[in-house]
Amino acid sequence: MRIISGIHKGRKLNPPKKLPVRPTTDRSKEALFNILNNLFEWSEVSVLDLFSGTGSISFEFASRGVKSITSVDQNKDCINFINKMSDELDFKIITFQKKILDFLNSNSKKFNIIFLDPPYVFKINDYEKIILKLLSDNLIFDGFIIVEHSSKIELDKIIGFKKCRKYGSNSFSFYKNKAGR
Repeated sequence: MRIISGIHKGRKLNPPKKLPVRPTTDRSKEALFNILNNLFEWSEVSVLDLFSGTGSISFEFASRGVKSITSVDQNKDCINFINKMSDELDFKIITFQKKILDFLNSNSKKFNIIFLDPPYVFKINDYEKIILKLLSDNLIFDGFIIVEHSSKIELDKIIGFKKCRKYGSNSFSFYKNKAGR
């Protein structure tokens, strides 16, 4: 796992092998950020990384200089790794070790980008429940909800769907509220 761009471009990160995660591949991450680079001024962006796992996506945003990043995962070892690397790289990532819905029920902050990378065992109704909560709670401001998921499932019937980009065995589906880009 490595950081693709920004102040720590090329930096390799070695998460513990015991983490129960499936990090976003460098190829997919690079493709995603190629899309986002044309849409946002990084210094003005706030990001919420749900199911953050190794923090790969959070680190990529931080390296590019986003205004604020909040990472949420229920696994203590994942959060510990994100905190350790955040300190080492001098990133200001706010972390929460919580179940995603518990975090969302206690959060009122709005974000420009909300990234979700739940376990691939999620069913369509699990994705829909979280996406609809994010949209109904109006947590996205002038941006997108981006969901990483297996290319074997289609999430285009969920309210707010804008587009899907496939990269091998994984896909990114984009959702927005009325104020989104």
